Amino acid sequence: MPPSVPSLPRRVARILRTSLFAQVACALVLGIVVGKLWPDVATDLQPLGDGFTRLIKTIISPLVFCVVVVGIAKAGDLKAFGRIGLKALIWFEVASTLALIIGLLAANLVQPGSGMNVDPSTLDASAVDAKTGGGSLPTTTEFVVNAIPTSFIGAFAENELLQVLILACLVGAALLHLGHTKVPKVLPAIEQAQEIIFAVVGFIMRLAPIAVFGAMAVLIGNYGLGVIETYAKLIILCYAAAALFIALLAIALKMVTGLSLWKFLRYIREEMLLALGTASTESVMPRVMLKLRKAGARDDAVGLVLPTGYSFNLDGASLYLSIGTLFIAQAVGVDLSLGEQVTVVLVLMLTSKGMAGIPGSAFLALSATASSLGAIPAGAVALLLGVDRIMDSMRVVTNLLGNCVAVFAVSRWEGALDLERAKKVLDREIVISEEDDEDDEGGKDNGGEAADGVDVKGLPVAAVPAQVSDAKEPAS
Repeated sequence: MPPSVPSLPRRVARILRTSLFAQVACALVLGIVVGKLWPDVATDLQPLGDGFTRLIKTIISPLVFCVVVVGIAKAGDLKAFGRIGLKALIWFEVASTLALIIGLLAANLVQPGSGMNVDPSTLDASAVDAKTGGGSLPTTTEFVVNAIPTSFIGAFAENELLQVLILACLVGAALLHLGHTKVPKVLPAIEQAQEIIFAVVGFIMRLAPIAVFGAMAVLIGNYGLGVIETYAKLIILCYAAAALFIALLAIALKMVTGLSLWKFLRYIREEMLLALGTASTESVMPRVMLKLRKAGARDDAVGLVLPTGYSFNLDGASLYLSIGTLFIAQAVGVDLSLGEQVTVVLVLMLTSKGMAGIPGSAFLALSATASSLGAIPAGAVALLLGVDRIMDSMRVVTNLLGNCVAVFAVSRWEGALDLERAKKVLDREIVISEEDDEDDEGGKDNGGEAADGVDVKGLPVAAVPAQVSDAKEPAS
């Protein structure tokens, strides 16, 4: 007698119960509906998204510290770690500069602000100060000095990723210098702490759909859908420029590693949807680090390149800043010469670094750029207040994909990428289940590839790597 097929409601219920992607997608749609129908109620849901982001931030610094220390200690080569850092910085500078240039070319071609004829005196410049909290971007010297920790505990307490990275490099170097014989219990303790942190990530991720629901409801409740009509030309241009940049990333990834960006996007679809819903790449950083490691990137490369990219490789922000600067100039009737546009690129190359974590950083960078040119009234930056939140999705996707591609490219460049495993994971020959994502090391006692989270349920025998099957056979 053939097995009974579950009814459609049961299948839907099973998918919603087991798939994070389905849960987040439903929460996204529900948040939009609530924001549209009950905007007053929606604005009170802000704590849902903020609370989730706070929980994630509490474990980012210790996670980065553990991954980097373990990566350095296991790689056994501090010089290789230095090469990874240098190559990452080169990649970041090339990628972010390319994003700035693409943004300027797109804005010159489409002219999104032309014909608006805005009088800058009618704009409320104080609204920009309210958005930025009266802060300012650090100078280059301040940025470098602030990256140096003043205390071991302070770096973690203030969640300063660059300071945590420096401390992790020092501890990893010390472990290599002393050797495992002098401090035999330190590295295993850090590895165990790392396992605990990934388990905590799994617990927190169960709240992701609630966070996405709250964040989307607040967005639609506060801004509505009308702002999309008002700034349609600018929004379409920014998203089209981002799509072009991502296509170039896909070509670069294929040329350097042979991997497909679209398959990788499918691989991290849950994390991408969560980042879109919460408008934050930090909310998915722990899970993305885990998935990059499972896809064959070495611990030291993942631990250094991805967190550093959060400060140095904001490709989506670079696109938005260059397009936004020209949009403002065109809207107020200022025609920027070629020399002034080159100045825009040079200024943004500096101001776009270290923007992560600073409230209203995009407006601070735009204000600094306008002031450096002298031709654009600083108050004109207020033109982008209504559309800035809509641009978050573009910035988040582009920033996240740009940093992930950087991890693969630099890892391949340094020989720190298991390319065969990466291809199998992206081709779904090795399937990473969500349970394995939540518990990175849970299968260590099973032996072989099963320890890396291979889910062989339902796969044909030919699709299961030989070492998985062999690991389950008794020793002869």
